[in-house]
Amino acid sequence: MHAADNHDLITVQGARENNLKDVSVEIPKRRLTVFTGVSGSGKSSLVFGTIAAESRRLIDETYSTFVQGFMPNLPRPDVDALSGLTTAILVDQERIGANPRSTLGTVTDANAMLRSLFSRLGQPYIGGPTAFSFNIPTTKVGGVSVTESGKKNVIKQQVYLGGMCPACEGRGTVSDLDLTAIVDESKSLEEGAILVPGYTADGWMVAAFKAVVPSDVPVGSLTDAQKQDLLYAEPRKVKVDKINMTYEGLIPKIRKSMFSKDPDSLQPHIKAFVERAAVFGACPTCDGTRLNDSARTSKIKGLDIGDVCRMQVTDLADWVRTIDDPGVAPLVASLLHLLDALTEIGLGYLSLDRPSGTLSGGEAQRTKMVRHLGSALTDVTYVFDEPTIGLHPHDIERMNKVLTELRDKGNTVLVVEHKPETIAIADHVVDMGPEAGTGGGEVVFQGTYDALREADTHTGRALAYRARLKESVRERTGAIEVRGASEHNLQDVDVDLPTGVLTVVTGVAGSGKSSLIHGSVAGREGVVVVDQAPIKGSRRSNPATYTGLLEPIRKAFAKACGVKPALFSANSEGACPTCNGAGVIITELGFMDTVSTPCEDCGGKRFQASVLELRWGGLNIAEVLDLPVTEALAFFSDGETKTPAAAAILARLEDVGLGYLRLGQPLNTLSGGERQRVKLAMNMKDGGGVFVLDEPTTGLHLKDVDNLLRLLDRIVDAGKTVIVIEHHQAVMAHADWVVDLGPGAGHDGGRVVFEGTPAALVADRSTLTGQHLADYVGA
Repeated sequence: MHAADNHDLITVQGARENNLKDVSVEIPKRRLTVFTGVSGSGKSSLVFGTIAAESRRLIDETYSTFVQGFMPNLPRPDVDALSGLTTAILVDQERIGANPRSTLGTVTDANAMLRSLFSRLGQPYIGGPTAFSFNIPTTKVGGVSVTESGKKNVIKQQVYLGGMCPACEGRGTVSDLDLTAIVDESKSLEEGAILVPGYTADGWMVAAFKAVVPSDVPVGSLTDAQKQDLLYAEPRKVKVDKINMTYEGLIPKIRKSMFSKDPDSLQPHIKAFVERAAVFGACPTCDGTRLNDSARTSKIKGLDIGDVCRMQVTDLADWVRTIDDPGVAPLVASLLHLLDALTEIGLGYLSLDRPSGTLSGGEAQRTKMVRHLGSALTDVTYVFDEPTIGLHPHDIERMNKVLTELRDKGNTVLVVEHKPETIAIADHVVDMGPEAGTGGGEVVFQGTYDALREADTHTGRALAYRARLKESVRERTGAIEVRGASEHNLQDVDVDLPTGVLTVVTGVAGSGKSSLIHGSVAGREGVVVVDQAPIKGSRRSNPATYTGLLEPIRKAFAKACGVKPALFSANSEGACPTCNGAGVIITELGFMDTVSTPCEDCGGKRFQASVLELRWGGLNIAEVLDLPVTEALAFFSDGETKTPAAAAILARLEDVGLGYLRLGQPLNTLSGGERQRVKLAMNMKDGGGVFVLDEPTTGLHLKDVDNLLRLLDRIVDAGKTVIVIEHHQAVMAHADWVVDLGPGAGHDGGRVVFEGTPAALVADRSTLTGQHLADYVGA
């Protein structure tokens, strides 16, 4: 055996990143290894925070110092030794940036191939690939260019062709203002016709308008010229109460002051007005295709590039197969490979013009995977973060096939996963635990899947567990009626969603579940939607600040110590002056690594020394913020530190399975599933009558799913209605009512294929969901 063939293991020794407790583990190379364990047990800290982070750091060090200056600087993970690392490629669930010009086609390079195809075969011929690009405008250029030899070339009105629609600038949508939300035409200016915040009838902002148009006449009765003057006048000087003022029409004035700003930077009442008054619609000039007239005149087989990008990927692949021209054969082969890969990975229901910012976390991750499927690279480490998120059990089989294909090409595949179907295909399993947070951070099992089923760990016991169908289901109290739903791929759906019970809406990925619920139920009175959109939060925000928990804690501390509440906030007067309450000092070293070191004055505790001397119940404020939710709940529930307002918020956080979360943990370190559960805890207090949850089992271990089901039962038993979009069979089995959409994805879906009790779904077995649920409950 050659000496070079001895390196078959990735060896980790003494990993201490986050909650890891001196973890040492050996991972076989060129095999599929699944890391599992309860939420918060340290899986991501080991895989992403240690192995992948060090691999990336070492690769970055191979670049020149100059190039490293432009790259993100990564600190070395807290680990004694790592050996046997290979190049790591991370495929995570971070959403793809929501750039308005970015679509599925641009992200996957399918658009680039289509542009080349149309520039070669499109009739009539209009120009090169840029003539079909909605990101490049058509420009006319004139001037003088000078060659190196000094020869001058005069360029007269040279046209560079681009495909961008000039009306919407290649965005496909145009924003318009809803005048009814800005002006009430039935009132006069004196009666408060202007509905814009700050424009009160007797205020200074409206005084100029009163000087220009009659103020005692209803706006609807003004002449066309007066209306034009009120709404759209160009800036000009007028006299108001003998003072010279610049007068400008209302619409351009508020466009500048409100609509041109980032909505998140506006005050809440102004932001609400902007969202009410701004309406987005498809651009009438290009019909939402983003392309100019020239790009849409060139066609292949009767279709222009805009028509082709609107097609579902599966249909587009069939269309591309009909192109038989030897001149573009390699291009067609590459495009087909990409489209077939998208279909194979379960994204065949999307279209290339789908904006990338609207893809879900799971869809974004699968889109990133497509890039690697045809890659010639081998001996690489691929790292996946729950690749089965958002997938129906039927689609998980496809995903498993993709993971095994990557491994069989000679790659090391590391997967963080909770779904039994994916754990089952692993060559090697590493189970982290035994509990979450400080109770975790250890390897409790490593070996084969069969051995794990026999192991006495949370995962081992959960794999042997089979959910049972409910003996009896709750009676509905009424129904939410949905009539003629036709958003996206829905085909005129009529359905009654029962109230007072737990309803699960399911179906294969892309069958129309989200379109039905978010499109027809979400906006109604009393409906609270809890989705997985990221919580906006910096290194300074944490569960205590986000949930409002810090407020009662600060007040209680202040009352007990006889000082101001502001002293107990690291973002206010109590902050350590050296690090400004961040707990760390960030040192920029130019072209070298940016170093983040704990603040020497406060030791990373974020507060001034004088504040840390103030104690209540034996603890100072920094020690309280370092408590996990479960311990904090006990601390605030009885004795001298009893604080009902704080205990109520903590009880809700524990209810949603976040007992291990530390109160002061930065929000930007939370996973997608943890964020959703924090939001669920927040919304339970002011809950309307109906809760809509979007895949709440995301990132949950099988053991934690039970806790979630108990929580959902409590919400329903309190007289509320819960509607869950979900693929997890344990949740389906526990439901009172199931609505199954399908039968396929995209235009093959969008219909209700079953509605009834879980028992009826299993007995029926006519849908894919019914078959998988029957297998799961062993029926």
